[in-house]
Amino acid sequence: MMNSELITFLNQSPTPFHATENLAALVQASGFKKLSEKENWNLVPGEAYYVTRSGSSFLAFVYGSQSHSETGIRILGAHTDSPCLKLKPQPEKYQCGYQQFTIEVYGGALLNPWFDRDLSIAGKLVWRDKKGKLKSSLVDFRRPMASIPSLAIHLDRDANIGRTVNPELHMNPLWCQAESQQDFRAYLKKYLLGEGQEVEKVLDFNLSFYDCQGASLIGENEEFIAGARLDNLLSCFVCARALVDSPRKQTTILVCNDHEEVGSNTDIGAQGSLLSDVLARIEPDALKLQRTLRSSVMASVDNAHGVHPNYQNKHEKKSGPLLNRGPVIKYDAKQGYATSSDTAAMLSHLASLPGQDEIPMQSFTMRADMRCGSTIGPITAAKTGVQTVDLGVSTFAMHSIRELAGAQDTHYLYNLLCRFIDSSLPNS
Repeated sequence: MMNSELITFLNQSPTPFHATENLAALVQASGFKKLSEKENWNLVPGEAYYVTRSGSSFLAFVYGSQSHSETGIRILGAHTDSPCLKLKPQPEKYQCGYQQFTIEVYGGALLNPWFDRDLSIAGKLVWRDKKGKLKSSLVDFRRPMASIPSLAIHLDRDANIGRTVNPELHMNPLWCQAESQQDFRAYLKKYLLGEGQEVEKVLDFNLSFYDCQGASLIGENEEFIAGARLDNLLSCFVCARALVDSPRKQTTILVCNDHEEVGSNTDIGAQGSLLSDVLARIEPDALKLQRTLRSSVMASVDNAHGVHPNYQNKHEKKSGPLLNRGPVIKYDAKQGYATSSDTAAMLSHLASLPGQDEIPMQSFTMRADMRCGSTIGPITAAKTGVQTVDLGVSTFAMHSIRELAGAQDTHYLYNLLCRFIDSSLPNS
């Protein structure tokens, strides 16, 4: 059930806007009440709430029946964005009788896998209606709309040796054939009118391309999940499921920030104020909040690099996570990950609680001559003073248009996060 729901979530969440909308629907179905940052909040112990910011960052929390100043707060963190190709503000490009789109690369995307895929478009439109009011709509065209054709090997005989991809020159998706340049905003207006919207003018948009091929279970025994945006929507979904299934005793927060893939330095990124603002509402007394946060723990949940059987030399020999062998604790001496010996031990403790099934655990460090990626963990830890552990499930092809994870690992991660939320921690 977990993986079928995850696959549906992935397929219905082509952008951070859609992911946030679907996370909101998931928690709302379990009784979480929507809040607005523009209003005062009257929080009731034992109740659960959620809030969104700019439509692409999501935060849900249980206001626990137990005193959070005594137990601390459990925080789960993930991110809603994934590397992709975004349409430029003026995306029209007309040459050789073909209408194309110009793009920007969002995040550290692997570019070669984007060639020769059936691409659709999704995201957010901002428009003015016929009464002069500003409105916005989420859109997902769903059908194949464009492709980025590869250059034939006959025209580049060294393509398999080392073809260089220039995103400005080589990655403009092909949309249609036309006698002259087409106005894309006029196309978007026509689409909205077809949806029954009384649109006068499309003013702006935040649109991305995505692969039309949906996520699926693959392998002889369906032991793998293949799909786009596993980094990091897999973590968002599993964290949300653990939160809604929690007994609501501990005050627990799930924050899923946008803009992690581009540095987090925005109002909706981890360097923004969303989490801090909500924490201040949960505990308005500044001194009590400081004491609470020093008793709190955060699990920053983001995917880890599994040992690729074709590239084993890219991994440190004693730190080789395998798919379907359990969640991975991520370490980095340069603090690209926020894990400490205390927080790592805490997770190992939860995974091996007496009288409960043991959850297999793994660890990951980069080779000493390579740098690791980044997560929201160190950023959030620095802003809040909350001790943090970075963890995630092993994956292949991270930042590709299609990634691969272990189907069993989602269950291991879910069980571990449920214990993280509900158990008394050694430092509490």
